Amino acid sequence: MFLAFGEVMARIAPSDHLRWAQALPGGVQVTWGGGEANVAASLAMLGKPARYLTALPPTPVARALVASLRGLGVDTDHIHWREPGRLGLYFVEVGANQRGSTVLYDRDSSAISLAAAGEYDFAAALAGVHWLHVTGITPAVSAQACEANLELVRRAKQSGATVSCDLNFRKKLWNWRPGVDRRQLARECMAQLLPHVDVVIANEEDAADVLDIHAEGTNVAQGRINAAAYEQVARDVVDRFPNLSHVAITLRESVSANHNNWGGMLFDVANDVVAFAPLDAAGEYSPYRITHIVDRVGAGDSFAAALLYALDDDRSSPQAAQQAIQTAVAASCLKHSITGDFNYVTIEEVQALAGGNTSGRVQR
Repeated sequence: MFLAFGEVMARIAPSDHLRWAQALPGGVQVTWGGGEANVAASLAMLGKPARYLTALPPTPVARALVASLRGLGVDTDHIHWREPGRLGLYFVEVGANQRGSTVLYDRDSSAISLAAAGEYDFAAALAGVHWLHVTGITPAVSAQACEANLELVRRAKQSGATVSCDLNFRKKLWNWRPGVDRRQLARECMAQLLPHVDVVIANEEDAADVLDIHAEGTNVAQGRINAAAYEQVARDVVDRFPNLSHVAITLRESVSANHNNWGGMLFDVANDVVAFAPLDAAGEYSPYRITHIVDRVGAGDSFAAALLYALDDDRSSPQAAQQAIQTAVAASCLKHSITGDFNYVTIEEVQALAGGNTSGRVQR
């Protein structure tokens, strides 16, 4: 059983590529999203048993959210229902061409931000769990959420579970300690967490923001990625946290809001294997060129879920790293074609793309 812990929110967005000034007054799309919930949903849809733990208010909207997760096959039996507290919200305006997407958070006084570690029944939530997944998002919400996240990770390690963590630095969060720089607070808190983690996941910026480890020749703002430099980034991360078994990094080159080049790398510490995906016919790294992005929000979470899916099946053989990174990158490439946070794809679709079927032809 996989367990994911974190905040899930209502995601509110205008339809198509409308701006808020165009969409309101009027109708909007309301779905669900949150880094850890996205991973749990993806794992369940890929066929793995997945449980989700969070704190929510006992309202009809929150119960509808939980019913949606349960409908995807996620075990929601251990969710902590609490009052006071509210359901967090986030607002997404999907960009196009040279106008980037924007995210606005409304998470103050959410149930999970108010819940202390002692309120959760962590022992029950961890029963039968062999893998816990957390991120750097929930600790960024409040001191209480940060403490609860760390306590759950410690308990998971004591129980013998594997722990994965997506660094997921969010510069609009980490504001719960006034007068402290947000990156500094993130670095302090994540430094307490990472000694208990086995698999760390990051995007091309997270290692710099959270760990002050930089990739040579990379300028994310200009859409320039030096993929080869991330091998050294991964090795530097392991030097700092030798408890890690794997380091995975997504590699996104943003040509425009609609056109991204997408790939990733995985460092398997025990086998000293560095694997990149996708690869061309000569075996060289050649990212997917995604030229008509529907929605990129949640792509990193779909990467994490597919990576966990693959590593759960095999993480000891020398070939496992290549298989895992191919699976993760293919799943997350497909996510760019799907509206909303959740990655509604099957493992067969993922495996087909990972195997080289990129044509997008109609399946009859």
